[in-house]
Amino acid sequence: QAEDPAQGLRRSGKSSIQKVVFHKMSPNETLFLESTNKIYKDDISSSSFVNFQIWDFPGQVDFLDPTFDYEMIFRGTGALIFVIDAQDDYVEALSRLHLTVSRAYRVNPEINFEVFIHKVDGLSDDHKIETQRDIHQRANDDLADASLEKLHLSFYLTSIYDHSIFEAFSKVVQKLIPQLPTLENLLNIFISNSGIEKAFLFDVVSKIYIATDSSPVDMQSYELCCDMIDVVIDVSCIYGLKEDGSGSAYDKESMAIIKLNNTTVLYLKEVTKFLALVCILREESFERKGLIDYNFHCFRKAIHEVFEVGVTTQRATGSQAVGSPCSKAVALNGTPRNTV
Repeated sequence: QAEDPAQGLRRSGKSSIQKVVFHKMSPNETLFLESTNKIYKDDISSSSFVNFQIWDFPGQVDFLDPTFDYEMIFRGTGALIFVIDAQDDYVEALSRLHLTVSRAYRVNPEINFEVFIHKVDGLSDDHKIETQRDIHQRANDDLADASLEKLHLSFYLTSIYDHSIFEAFSKVVQKLIPQLPTLENLLNIFISNSGIEKAFLFDVVSKIYIATDSSPVDMQSYELCCDMIDVVIDVSCIYGLKEDGSGSAYDKESMAIIKLNNTTVLYLKEVTKFLALVCILREESFERKGLIDYNFHCFRKAIHEVFEVGVTTQRATGSQAVGSPCSKAVALNGTPRNTV
């Protein structure tokens, strides 16, 4: 089980990120969200493969308050996400970032520290690069001055108005999945024997990709696969349910083929009730659909075995399932208006 605490200063966008990624809220609807005024815990494990708790910290939380229980918050945390508003003055946000990660590191040095440089949709490409470089340099200089060189920060440029926020969360979640090397290896074997160019293992609810093969991720390809999931679920909600509205929009019979006008084929198949495999391949390769389906059957069986081992391990040891990547993720937001 993992927890992702989200922290930072007010109005930096952490609650909007949570609503867009895990609750399918339209980005435009987030404009009407009120400021978070208390610590909010969101358990999404019942509807998603990503067995998460997300703790959303309001911007006015005072981390200097001696009554603040650092041990309780950070001891079981898998990832700490600090959100910085790239369109605002981020000097104070960097100060709060340093204070937060340094204290969290002393409690739990195993935390993954992630910095979302957010709201970059309003910046030019050159400005994005310069902002990321500046934040990266200042944050790491602060850590070096405090002799915390071993504390590693990862930086992502994000926006809720494109797929960059899903890509960033995918990278964060993958760090919390102990079976990731096994999943990548299975995907590599599958695509190399099936003539497939790229494959993603998606969490259907959040559109986070749990794993992909070892070839580089092209943002356009990832966006195509995300859009395909939306189309499949939306159409299935209309035509795939029973007359009384019962049934599921996504089940073991779920499958879709989309042929694009550039000879590219998108192929989606159900892996588990929460996971889907989405592949990108050429039309000539798809002519061997029988071979692809046989290889997929072997791949699907292997995936189920990987996570059954996790469940068996949990029952045998009393510990949490290896196949149940639940982390407490803390999202911290950093707009320099109020303290964290």
